Order: sequence, then C-alpha cells, then structure tokens
Amino acid sequence: MGQLQDIERFMQEGDVEAISHLLDQALQSTDLDHLYEMASLLAAYGFMGEADRIYETLLIHLPEEAQLKIDRATTLMELGKEDDALNILSEVKSTDDEYVQALLVLGDYYQMTGLTETALSKVKEALGLLPDEPVIQFAYAELLLASGRYSEAVVHYLALREQVTEIGDVDIVSRLAEAYSAGAAYEEAIPFYEEMLADKTLPDTLFGAAFAYYQIGKPERAIQLLNELISIDPDYYSAYMLLGQSKLLADNDEEAYETFIQGITRDEFDKELQLSAGKCALKLGRSEIAERHLKEALVLDPEYIEAVVTLASLYHENERSEDVIDLLAYSKDEVEGIALLHALLAYAFERVDRYEEAYESFHKAYSGMNEDYAFLSSFANFLIEEGKRSEAITVAKQLVTLFPNDEEWSVFLEIQNDEGD
Repeated sequence: MGQLQDIERFMQEGDVEAISHLLDQALQSTDLDHLYEMASLLAAYGFMGEADRIYETLLIHLPEEAQLKIDRATTLMELGKEDDALNILSEVKSTDDEYVQALLVLGDYYQMTGLTETALSKVKEALGLLPDEPVIQFAYAELLLASGRYSEAVVHYLALREQVTEIGDVDIVSRLAEAYSAGAAYEEAIPFYEEMLADKTLPDTLFGAAFAYYQIGKPERAIQLLNELISIDPDYYSAYMLLGQSKLLADNDEEAYETFIQGITRDEFDKELQLSAGKCALKLGRSEIAERHLKEALVLDPEYIEAVVTLASLYHENERSEDVIDLLAYSKDEVEGIALLHALLAYAFERVDRYEEAYESFHKAYSGMNEDYAFLSSFANFLIEEGKRSEAITVAKQLVTLFPNDEEWSVFLEIQNDEGD
C-alpha cells in the first residue's frame, strides 16, 4: 500500500523521475492486484504511458482477461495509438462478460472520430444485449441526439425517464426539452422546459423555454422569461436579441429597438444586434439611425451580406444611386451570386446614366429574379429605352406568362407583332 501512496504523492508533485523509478520496481512484483491498482491510479492522473506499461505487463500474465484488454485499449486511445487499441478490443469475445463494455468503448471512439453511424451500430448492439440497462439506453439516446436523429432520441429518452430521472449529472427532462427543440417540436418541448423551471430557474433553461415560446408565436411568455433571465444575468448577451425579436413579434417595435440598444451597450461587437437595431429603426421610419447601425455592422464584419443587402436597399429606396454603387463596389466579392444586389446595381447605374454597366447588371440579376414583376418590368423598360427590341420582347413574354392579367405587356407584345407584320 505504501507504493501506491508514494506514487500518488510523486504524481501530485510532478516528479516524473521518481515515478519512473518506482514503476520499474513495481513491475518486478508478482502481486497483480497491486499492479492493477497502480495502473488505474496512474491513468486517473493522466500518466497514460506509465499505466500502459503496467497493463501490457499484466496481459502477459493474464492474456485472456477481457477487462485488462479494455483498460489497455482505452489507455492506448488516450496515447493516440488507435490502431493498436482497436486490435486489442477486437480480441474481446462476444461471450465475455465485458463484451458490452468493449462495444461502448468502441462507440465512444467512433463518435470522437466522426464515424457516427458506426458508433450507433456498436451501441445499438450493446443495447440489444442489455436492453434494460439505463446507461446503455442513455448512451444510445445521446448518440442519436448528436447525430441529428431527434425524434428517435426522444423515444429513448422517454423510455429512460420511466426508469431514472438523471444519469450522472444529466437530467433526462433537460435532454427531452433539448431533443424536442432541436427537432423543431417546440410545442412538445415547452412542458419539459416548464417542468425544469418549476424545479430550478437557470439562465439556459429560461432562454431555451423563451426560444420555444417565440417559435410557436407566443411572445408574451417569451418576453416574461427573458426579462427574468436578464435580471439574473445581465451579460447573457443572446437574450437581448431574442427579447428584441419577441417584442417585434408582439408589435412592440419601440421597445424592441430599446432592447437591441441595451444589448449593444452590453456587447458592442455583436453585428447581429447592430443589424437588428438597423432593421427595427427602418420599421420605425428612422432612416438615418438605421444607416448608422448598418454601417456599424459592416465595420464589425465587411462581409456581412445581410447588412449589405439591407443598407443597399435603404440607399435604393432613397434614390441614393452613387451610395449604392460605392457600397456594392466595395463589397464586390459578396455581390457575386446575389441577384437582388445585381438588380440594385442595375437600377443605380441606370439612374446615373451608366447604361453599359446597367445592362450587364440587369443580365446578372435576371437568372435569380426572372419571376419578380418589378424587376422584369424595369428590365424590359430599360431594354426598350436602349433599343434592344428582341431582348425586350423576350422579357415581356416572360412577364405575360407569369402575369397574364397584366395588360401593359400584353399590349406591348401585340404592338410588336403588328409592327413585325
């Protein structure tokens, strides 16, 4: 017993040389139980290489001991020797009592390496062997949740809840709320969130419940929960965004803007809060304030495309064509592939008589906006003004096909047909 106390003291002191010397002595012992205790102690303190030396020695004495194989494989995985670990685990027989444990170790390994389906198959096999074992049921449910198979995870968590309320430090009710929410089953998640809140009021639970209520269109309860959350933790930054959105949903636009500002005060580097404040200011008719927020969002992230689109649209609505051109020229890489931004550029170029560039931008926008009436009408009129009759006819035909009740373009096509005759 003295050796164990000595080695624990050396580990606490970080005396690697003393540990190595004591280990050399211990490996001469024939007391296998003592060696096993020492290996477990070393592994617990993170001395995996030293623990592996003992497990290797023990397996020479007990080559068929399945638990030793599992222990050594686990240690080898920690040392980055996965292939060796997998080879050892493959030696554990399906008839061994420890076979289920080996399957769970393999499940953990494959999950860590991103092979989720393989991990699931291993844990599912273990569950088939011990279907009533809560730890295995929980491991399988956890894997299902992590792999995005939320409804399946819920089934197993519900079955597990019939047996236990928690495993380790994990509350099964919290997992049910999480799984339902992750699968967008917010209505089903809410009773579990409320059950958790009745037991203990925690910031993350308040936020999860508020988000669920927001998603099902009940902003009043979301607002109540988020106000409580902020009173508990004023630096829970994401609460301000959700609270502002909830107030918008409740048609409290002024209060929503104030909430976004409160959030910005707490976290001035949150680009999403700046964007939301800008959009809210636009809704309130405060263009100058909105512009300031949107510019600030772009200072924080020049590639923030939603802010680019919103600011460009603001400039367009106020016929600030040069500002549109400057903004989108500065954000040239972000513009590519976004039809609306090409359309806004086309309108701006046309207003400032840069017709060749307008023509190019109209064409870039066309494939993504060839069902938008306002865009198609603007494009057709531009083509007519530029004398591009055949192209104008093509766009007009698209308009008539999509909007057969619009007489303007039907009449235009009739006139073109008459003139062609």
